[in-house]
Amino acid sequence: MLRDFKIAFRPLVIPAHQMVVLKAATGFHAAPSLLTMSKLQIIIGSTRETRSADTVIPWVVSRARGHTSFEVEVLDLRDWPLPMFAEHFGTIGDPRDPTYSEPIVKAWNNKIKEADAYLVITPEYNHSVPGVLKNAIDNVFISFALRNKPLAAVGYSTGIAAGSRAIEHLAHIAIEADMVPLRSTVLIPFVGSAFDADGAPVDPMREVALTITLDDLAWWSKALENARADGELPPAVFRMRAAQAQAAGTD
Repeated sequence: MLRDFKIAFRPLVIPAHQMVVLKAATGFHAAPSLLTMSKLQIIIGSTRETRSADTVIPWVVSRARGHTSFEVEVLDLRDWPLPMFAEHFGTIGDPRDPTYSEPIVKAWNNKIKEADAYLVITPEYNHSVPGVLKNAIDNVFISFALRNKPLAAVGYSTGIAAGSRAIEHLAHIAIEADMVPLRSTVLIPFVGSAFDADGAPVDPMREVALTITLDDLAWWSKALENARADGELPPAVFRMRAAQAQAAGTD
């Protein structure tokens, strides 16, 4: 029966001090992915002064930090006043170590590159994500810092849509950025009344949804960390251009 089904899986994370004892006692050497937590960046996709995200953020961050698989960093786009995307090959300098048009763009690319996985908290504006969030993703340029990494989302709205259309659009954007958007999401409708006085969601299924999303994100993060460690293909755009150049040379 469905009600009897329980998810028992939790990623194995062995604290460093316990690993020392384990190695000494057994000679065991685990794969690197079992010994380290994934670096999760939680990106706050709204910067409005009156944003409802401030009621969602504490709950999401608390649950993510309580998950055994993640080292969590919060990236609030209020703290990253990125210019409107205007980079091109004339502004990046050396593509092996781009300078970009402004120092903050370089700092943003470097920061994003540090993560293994991403969790975006976003409202829905006009059936899509806020412009500031789209602009932040667009500014990850040439570094391919988002490539081959998983993305999950928490959507919210003041009405019944719960940010669902924003998350659908975000998945399309993520695919173009060579990310792996996850099916599992958290949708919070009527956000103004979605949390109690202690900051916990009124609907217990929100807790279930977030737990599932974090578990899936942890699994995909480790899978893709291992895949990247085994070697990555060059970005498809470069392979396509190389093939076009080769074809032109043989004509």
